[in-house]
Amino acid sequence: MLGFFVFYSGCSSLRDLIEISGQTMGTTYTIKIISSHSNIGCNELKFGIDSVLENVNRQMSTWDSNSEISILNQNESILPILVSTEFYNIVEMAQSISMQTGGIFDITIYELMSLWGFGPAPKNGVPNLDDINQVLISIGYEKIILSQNHIQKTNSKIKLDLNAIAKGYGVDQVFKWINSQGYSELFVEIGGEVKCSGRNQYNKYWSIGIENPTGGNKHNQIFAAIIYSDGGAVATSGNYRNFVNINGEILGHTINPKTGYPIQTDVLSVTVLSDLCMVADAWATALMVMDYDTGLKMVNENHDIKAIWILNNKDGSRRLARSDGAKVEDSIYEIIP
Repeated sequence: MLGFFVFYSGCSSLRDLIEISGQTMGTTYTIKIISSHSNIGCNELKFGIDSVLENVNRQMSTWDSNSEISILNQNESILPILVSTEFYNIVEMAQSISMQTGGIFDITIYELMSLWGFGPAPKNGVPNLDDINQVLISIGYEKIILSQNHIQKTNSKIKLDLNAIAKGYGVDQVFKWINSQGYSELFVEIGGEVKCSGRNQYNKYWSIGIENPTGGNKHNQIFAAIIYSDGGAVATSGNYRNFVNINGEILGHTINPKTGYPIQTDVLSVTVLSDLCMVADAWATALMVMDYDTGLKMVNENHDIKAIWILNNKDGSRRLARSDGAKVEDSIYEIIP
C-alpha cells in the first residue's frame, strides 16, 4: 500500500546524490543513494536494481503465469513440491508471522481475494455466503507444510498470494544488493514501502511522511505525521487507496482470512517499523485486520516491531496512536497515549 513520501529539511551543504526510479510490481520505485567511492556507476546501478526486481517478480508475481508462485498455484499435487531457496525463505517468514498473529496474516488467501474482486483473476459481484464458505475450505496457513525447500499442500486447491509481503521483500533485496556494491547511505522505496540507512544529502535523518488517508476533517493535509529515520524499514497498510466497487458498494482490499469478509474497524491505516521491510509489510497488513486494542497489545509484546495507527473517531475526526517506542513528529492529529 502507498503510505509514504520522502522529503528533506535543513539548509546544510548538499552531498552528492544519485537518484534512480522506475516501475515494478504494478507500482513505482525510487532509490536515493549518497555517492561514495564505489567503482559502480549509475547505469550499472540501474541495471542491477532492475535485475533484482525482475528476479523477485519471476518468483512472486501472481500476474505472471510463468512465475514460480503461479506454477506452484497451478500444481494441484498434495506431494511436497521443490521451490527455490528465496521463495522458500519468504514463505517460511510468512508462516512465522501467521503463527504469531493466530492466522490473521495468511498467504493462502488467493482464491478469497479473487472472490472479492482483487488479483489477476477477479470474480464479478458480491460473493454469497456459500461461495465464501466453499473458498474458506482451502484457506489456512496451517494447511501448507514446509520442509527442506519443499512446500506441501494438504488441500490440492490451495493457492498462495504473497502480495502482502512481496514488496517489502523486494525492498530488502534491492537494499541488500546496493549495499553490497559499497553504498552505505541509501533510501529504497517501492510503492510506499521503505528501507533506509545513514543520512540524506543534507546530512540529516531521512524524513518520511505518513500519508493522510483521504476524507476526514483535515482532508487538505497531505501528511498525517512525520518519521525521522537513519536506519530500518517502514511500511504502511490502509484501505483508503486499494478498493473495489461492487454494485455501487466500495470495499477495501483487506480481507479477514478467518471470516472471509472485508474488515470493518476504526483503523484507517497502520504504519509498522522493523529491521526488515518484509516483516514491516506483513505486519502492517495483519494489524489492519485487527482492532486497535488487539493490535497494540500484540505489537507491544513483539520486540521486533513498532507501530503507528491512524484511527477514526465516531464524530469523523481522527486520532493518532503508537506502540511503545514508536516516535512521530508534527502530527496533524491528536496523539493518544
